[in-house]
Amino acid sequence: MSSIATRKSPAVKFAAGAFLIIWLILAAFPFFWTLWGSFKVQGDFFSKADWTNAIFGVRTLVETGASFTGNGYHGAWVQEEFWRAVLNTGTVVFFVVIISLTFGALGGYALSRSGFRYVFWLLMIALVFRAMPHITLVSGYLLPFFEWNLWGHLSTTIIVLVAINQPFTLWMLHSFFQNIPKDLDESAMVDGCTRFQAFRYVIVPVMWPGVITTGLFSFLLAYNDFAVTVLLLSKENQTMVPKIAGFLGSTQEEGNVMFAVAAVVSATAPLFVLVLFFQRQIVSGLTAGAVKG
Repeated sequence: MSSIATRKSPAVKFAAGAFLIIWLILAAFPFFWTLWGSFKVQGDFFSKADWTNAIFGVRTLVETGASFTGNGYHGAWVQEEFWRAVLNTGTVVFFVVIISLTFGALGGYALSRSGFRYVFWLLMIALVFRAMPHITLVSGYLLPFFEWNLWGHLSTTIIVLVAINQPFTLWMLHSFFQNIPKDLDESAMVDGCTRFQAFRYVIVPVMWPGVITTGLFSFLLAYNDFAVTVLLLSKENQTMVPKIAGFLGSTQEEGNVMFAVAAVVSATAPLFVLVLFFQRQIVSGLTAGAVKG
């Protein structure tokens, strides 16, 4: 049996490697195709006559004198001031992640160390709240925001996104805290630490991968959100996703598709860098939640 398994192992490895390569190509193709097309004109990238125009840039050469052009990026970033949306997105993401992790860590730690029965029901309520569609939750904020003249500001959007994201961070961090032995807290307090000092200096460093993993998911929620930002932000304070949607135009107003394509590439590229940079922390954080004490 061992000799048969040994003979089959190279074939299995080859098949697994081939499958992984094919999967990576299929998964990455849409982004690289969009990246390539962002340097073409609309007549090439969306050509109905010949799809190879998107590769060779026939219309791009005629209209601009070269096979590649940066008109899409110039139009999006300079003409339409996409950089403002980038700054707004950075502001929203920063405060959503910081606030969500702060309250999520404190709440998750308190619930994980509590022996009361209401902890289970609090987590169930949080789970139900997280499962609700975002559009349902946002509708409840619109009337008071309009009455108090708070609509359109970044701060109101941050508040709503934190409220939507908080149940998720609470659940995630609670599970990580449960996998850390309570003996660590007790040993630190025996040595003279207060409860908060034990949490800050002993527990948080141990579960740092979990904090990074939860923070990344919080980042993605705020970074990619459309429903909340499009309803609660004015045109001047738009984040990237609503701004990209605005480039596509509407039935009343003509848009510029290539501005949207260039903006999509600009918004997606940081996500690739982020995941590549934190891939080890993400994997260790996700697996740490499944390992007991």
